[in-house]
Amino acid sequence: MEASPRLRKSLHGAVMKLESSLLRLVAPLACALASQNALADDPAVSFRNDVLPILTKAGCNAGTCHAKAGGGQNGFQLSLLGFEPTEDFEAIVKEARGRRLFRAVPRESLLLRKATGQTPHGGGVRLQADSHGYRTLQSWIAQGSPYATENEPLLTSITVEPSRGIVRMNADQQLQALATYSDGLTRDVTQSALFESNDDAMAEVSENGLVRTSNIPGKVSVMVRFGGQVAVFTAAVPLGAPVESLPAPNNFIDDHVFGNLKQIGVPPSPVSDDATFLRRVSLDIAGRLPTPEETTAFLESEAADKREDAIERLIRSPGYADYFANKWTSVLKNRRDDTNDIISNFAFHAWIRDSLLANVSYDQLVKELLAATGTIVSNPPVAWYKRVKDPKEQLEDVAQLFLGVRMQCAQCHHHPFERWSQDDYYSLAAFFTRIGRKPTGVAGEDLIFHKRGLATAKNVKTGADLVPAALGDDVGKISADEDPRLRLANWMASRENPFFAKAVVNRYWKHFFRRGLIEPEDDIRETNPPTNPELLAALESHFVESGFDLKELVRVMTRSKAYQLSAVPNEHNLVDRQNYSRYYPRRLQAEVILDAIDDLTGARTSFANLPAGTRAVALPDNSYNRSSAFLQVFGRPNSQSVCECERVQSSSLAQSLHLINSSEIKGKLAVGGGRAARLQSAEISHEQRVKELYRVAFSREPRGDELSTAVAYLIEPIEDASGKPLSEPAALKQNLQDLIWALMNTKEFLFNH
Repeated sequence: MEASPRLRKSLHGAVMKLESSLLRLVAPLACALASQNALADDPAVSFRNDVLPILTKAGCNAGTCHAKAGGGQNGFQLSLLGFEPTEDFEAIVKEARGRRLFRAVPRESLLLRKATGQTPHGGGVRLQADSHGYRTLQSWIAQGSPYATENEPLLTSITVEPSRGIVRMNADQQLQALATYSDGLTRDVTQSALFESNDDAMAEVSENGLVRTSNIPGKVSVMVRFGGQVAVFTAAVPLGAPVESLPAPNNFIDDHVFGNLKQIGVPPSPVSDDATFLRRVSLDIAGRLPTPEETTAFLESEAADKREDAIERLIRSPGYADYFANKWTSVLKNRRDDTNDIISNFAFHAWIRDSLLANVSYDQLVKELLAATGTIVSNPPVAWYKRVKDPKEQLEDVAQLFLGVRMQCAQCHHHPFERWSQDDYYSLAAFFTRIGRKPTGVAGEDLIFHKRGLATAKNVKTGADLVPAALGDDVGKISADEDPRLRLANWMASRENPFFAKAVVNRYWKHFFRRGLIEPEDDIRETNPPTNPELLAALESHFVESGFDLKELVRVMTRSKAYQLSAVPNEHNLVDRQNYSRYYPRRLQAEVILDAIDDLTGARTSFANLPAGTRAVALPDNSYNRSSAFLQVFGRPNSQSVCECERVQSSSLAQSLHLINSSEIKGKLAVGGGRAARLQSAEISHEQRVKELYRVAFSREPRGDELSTAVAYLIEPIEDASGKPLSEPAALKQNLQDLIWALMNTKEFLFNH
């Protein structure tokens, strides 16, 4: 029977509604499938070669995000900077039942939704939906999220173009990152590479490699990272001021420093006057103020080579050995944790001091330390092994202190800024795994010896047993009878070692110039280039050719005109912080300030178990910090770290209050037989009294206004608490104490300048 027109109309309407509903349901899926097919037709995308660099650029596998120690973030953990690609692939593709990827509709994948902020994400928006990184991830998911493509080449290196250049202040420079693969092909990876400036104040860099310099002249670097490889762009940012006249160079240091200043257009300050130089070099070499007699003789001398003579006298003095022994024993952790340590502390300090005084070559000194065996009494370098017992701590300290390489990161993962892996870390630790210890008759002292056997160290992550290997080098097969430390010591002290001489040269440069050519001074790596690479190379070569002579290293640095420049800036070099266009003032170290105050006041601080008159710079260990509020307040280190950053060089309110009003300072000012008492009783004029104080405190004569002001103060009458005038001698003594106190609190006294 034929349907009625009304029924046919009703059925037709229902079919149309059903068709419309089906279209609404099917259309998005059809669009998604079409989109997926389009993405699948994109060039093949690899997780290893294409996806990981994008995650690194977005910061997903940074230590503060999903590569954070202790499980990443919210259970999603990646390896630091993608150095373990297979583990990262498992975490993204297979963990949590694969819920992070949705291949049917790639843009709905949790990985992309969180990265773009469509789904709440603690890390915020890491990718824009229209970015190259987003498109690459979407294509990878659509293509089935493969780990690698068929016959995929491996990344072998990256380069940045240009690698060096001159970029004017407040100007732009576009960088291009190029990746080279095992098949010989090179491709532009600028959009996927990560760019980081080493000094944002000097230059900022965009995510696509556009460098924008500021108005600070000098050298700045940009690190480029892609697929576990790094490259560095270094730029000279010239000030452009005319450099018409330069001091006549004294040695090769001046050639390189002044050559760099001329290139970047930063005129140096003039050479310092004699008084400033004598005070500066005495503090830097011997850790003390010049005596009034030394100052007078130096200022009155007209000899052309008197500065060289002063340097030689200081280098040969016991003060040099005291001061630099204090420096080395601190970073070598010569600390006293209990009373049993006193023998080892004194013996180790004496060994370092005597070696420096006798000018034992640096390579020999390090060999004696690393390969030490026996007892502390018979062989004091053994004391280092008493304090540093764990092979991992031993390798980390040796690498940082003597090679300028920080290996701590490589214990758990590939070094984020270097080529060192966990295998490199444990191979270095293997040198120290055959150290044996036997108790002796002396409490707290062990006999150190080599235990026969093959030296190995286990990589805790892979379980592999690794034999000793130097950083980036092979030391050969080591037999069971041979102490592997001997092989390490010989490798370190080799003239061809790329780290050993460079590390100590840079450390000493910072001592004399305040800032290392590489900063921090113990973080030497390709991604942290020197501000003057030619100068560093020349210093390294000179040190090696001298036979690792530490006194010669001190001599060549302090003889340079660069070291002898004035600290007073000119109109152009005030902003300079890295080119050594002037001397950079720095606060005196805690021990040096204490000794300087003693010299100025005529007092002498006493220390337990040490002869009377022992200076603070000659203290053998950290234990004296506990008995000296002054050393604590002014930041003397406790020898817990090989990093010189443990020493506090900044100023604080506590320091100011201690100098202004502490009982210790008051006692030194009023000490019987001190300088105030002696000057008060001496049959000399007020002018002579003031001049002596200025020669002691500042190694110079007072200016006319300073002299008249100080003399006027000395003759000023004083009343006691009841209003009764003090006698003239009593008033003079009090005024002398006040004048000494005022000089002590000046920046000119507290800083080396």
